Amino acid sequence: MCAGINVSEGLFRMSTDRPQIGLACNRASYEQDALPQGVERLQVFADFHYEQFDEPSDWNEAPPPNAAADAKLIEFASGLDGLIVCHGSPRITAEILDAVPRVRIVGELEGDRFAQRIDVAAASARGVRAVDTTHGSSFGVSEWALAMTMIGLRNAGSLFRRMIAGETVFAEPGERLDDPGYLKSELSGRTVGIIGVGHIGRRLLELLRPFDVTVYAHDPYVPPEFADIYGITMTTLDNVMSLPEVVICLVPLTPATTGMIGRREIGLMQPGTVFVNVSRGAIVDSDALIERLRKNDMIACLDVFDPEPVPVDSPVRQMHNVFLTPHVAGVNVLGGPRFFSLMTDEMERFFSGHETRYDLLPRTLANRRGAPAPPR
Repeated sequence: MCAGINVSEGLFRMSTDRPQIGLACNRASYEQDALPQGVERLQVFADFHYEQFDEPSDWNEAPPPNAAADAKLIEFASGLDGLIVCHGSPRITAEILDAVPRVRIVGELEGDRFAQRIDVAAASARGVRAVDTTHGSSFGVSEWALAMTMIGLRNAGSLFRRMIAGETVFAEPGERLDDPGYLKSELSGRTVGIIGVGHIGRRLLELLRPFDVTVYAHDPYVPPEFADIYGITMTTLDNVMSLPEVVICLVPLTPATTGMIGRREIGLMQPGTVFVNVSRGAIVDSDALIERLRKNDMIACLDVFDPEPVPVDSPVRQMHNVFLTPHVAGVNVLGGPRFFSLMTDEMERFFSGHETRYDLLPRTLANRRGAPAPPR
């Protein structure tokens, strides 16, 4: 146990001049995310407390009502200034917020992309800041999107398949002249289309800067000034599919994005396009994508597919113009501690009198839930 953490029934060693910040979650999330070095950094400016909760946790649904768990959370949070929740926590409702008026900021640590564990409207109505650091996994996803882009441009998936099959590749110099990897090769100076410029997209834009690419992006949920800040062109989905040499899908899976890249959209991609998907497989019509790939006039680099795992008899497993990974982009040992580190940053900003970065806003929730975008 880390020094300064009291896990017994919410009883704190209080310091009157330091914020009291508590984490409510199950033991697995605590041990994965709240590593000693991360807790020590938070304790530089606040007192930290942990209480174990074991409510059901789902990726898409709110925890079910439980009066006993709510009462336990109220007791735990009654002496807190900031409350962090994660897997296992009850839902932070209006009733709970009314019972803990000292709490001024609540934060979702990770795993709840749809903000089901916090009643954001109730928090806003009470002047309680609601933030969310579930994008801690976005760093790895953006890096893998960049890597897959470069793999696709080099036609590396096909070359790898041929080499491990025992083929002598490019035995004669002239053999490479019509290879897609020779014709496309470098990322520098190319046109890139990005579908979705949330946390992953913004991180990817930073990684793309040294390559001097021209970026076309589609995302109805970002404010107009976003294009000027990042030096990109915001445009329609049709333009993003048809104009660039590389198309990268980064949108969350919602009722609005399920199947959004169908046969018509896939048909808009120009010959030679590299298509990268590191978001969710169900955003793309798999049958339509396979149909286009059979023409052998484009390359797909897919970390996700519909269905998953990729069926053993799926044609994409055998296609030389397809590079596959098994949904690994955002899953690594760095993710858990990063969630906590980002939340520590938010708490430090808030209690230092600065603006937080990862607020749960109406625009954020509309995006995640597939609702119409708020007026620009």
